[in-house]
Amino acid sequence: MSSLQPKITAEGFYELLRQQHPFATQLDIKVIDIGHGLATLQLPATPEHTRLGGIIAGPMLMAIADLALYAAVVGATGNPNAVTASLSINFLRGAPPGAVTAKARILKTGRLCSGEVHLFPEDGSEVLAHAVSTWALPAR
Repeated sequence: MSSLQPKITAEGFYELLRQQHPFATQLDIKVIDIGHGLATLQLPATPEHTRLGGIIAGPMLMAIADLALYAAVVGATGNPNAVTASLSINFLRGAPPGAVTAKARILKTGRLCSGEVHLFPEDGSEVLAHAVSTWALPAR
């Protein structure tokens, strides 16, 4: 756990999304916590996030993974202009209906930031998916 203070609060992150990324607010994702290079977000349980077979759709899981990593990057760097350079996700098992929690952490910061995120079902049991991502930080 980092002893450094995050460069943005959860409230500041919500405001950033409203002002610069309004599309991200469409999923009603809840910011549980943002730390310095860490973030925990939750995708709410809604029928709109499911696909045939009753599991949470892959694009919903990718969206929360990407947004959690963005929160962790901004929490570590304070740079809201960060952009995803790559995102690779491994779906380990079907995500049952219900909320999905994303726990992201940044592994390296610099002009390029690298991080990972684990996605869990509501009950916090087995990991549903694991993603790794690289973010580019353009000059402000």
